[in-house]
Amino acid sequence: MDRELALEIVRVTEAAALSCARWMGRGQKVEADEAATTAMRRMFDTVQMDGTVVIGEGEMDEAPMLYIGEKLGTGHAPQVDVAVDPLEGTNILAKGLWNAMAVVAVAPAGSLLHAPDMYMEKIAVGPEARGAVDLDAPIVDNLQAVAKALDKDVSDVVAVILDRPRHAHIIEQVRAAGARIKLISDGDVAAALNTAFPGTGVDILFGTGGAPEGVLAAAALKCLGGELQARLVPEDDAQRERCLAMGIRDVNKVLHMDDLVKGDDAIFAATGVTDGELLRGVRFLSKSRGTTHSIVMRAKTGTVRLIEATHDLSRKSIL
Repeated sequence: MDRELALEIVRVTEAAALSCARWMGRGQKVEADEAATTAMRRMFDTVQMDGTVVIGEGEMDEAPMLYIGEKLGTGHAPQVDVAVDPLEGTNILAKGLWNAMAVVAVAPAGSLLHAPDMYMEKIAVGPEARGAVDLDAPIVDNLQAVAKALDKDVSDVVAVILDRPRHAHIIEQVRAAGARIKLISDGDVAAALNTAFPGTGVDILFGTGGAPEGVLAAAALKCLGGELQARLVPEDDAQRERCLAMGIRDVNKVLHMDDLVKGDDAIFAATGVTDGELLRGVRFLSKSRGTTHSIVMRAKTGTVRLIEATHDLSRKSIL
């Protein structure tokens, strides 16, 4: 992949973020998601790549655009897999809470796991704790391993967990181990990303969330040298058949980084829609001016860019 593609991809996430940010706190998550999706799709038309959506807004009959299998870009090389979440955290934005983002990952064709839309059990850590955790190990063992890797006491380790009834047993075990917890309402891509940045105050992610979000998070952590382990959690025979149809033969297998994102190259970009620990949300300075705060990074080079941009909205026909 050309290095220029990274900056083109962040333009895509900026457009999506700017388009949906005006819906913040208005309680209309469907309208917000439609705004982000439409802007992202239009901006992809300008990107020089031959892209295929492998993780998107659903199947062709479920989504009018950014559906799985849709072709994106100008049709010229490079050939890439594309994973998108135009608005990661629709409920977050609708309520005006933290960590809504517009997210895109791209990798050479055939690199990204074609994750079906179902639950996925996950554990994620940043680069300092890479290789120290095990999805099948007891919670307390993983907390102690992360504490050792980060040169912390277990009582200083912070685990981020989606606030769901299904995670009650994880929460109980983390508390019993003496570690601290940050519960989140949604947005586990941002949560996994935050484990790789000490300033966010998050050290490890536990729990079960969406499988597509797991692949996006794995792409981000691959760029950062972190680690995500996962296991698909099909809920019925139809979902098991879906796994088989997508080439996943053993649904009980623990998926490691190279299962989720093959090879040594991937690009990940995210633009904040609402404020978060790592990225600030969109600011509208006037009717025609807005600011964005984004991260874009590439696994092959290890380059991580944080980009602050001011946009003249009157000149952006795509919006």
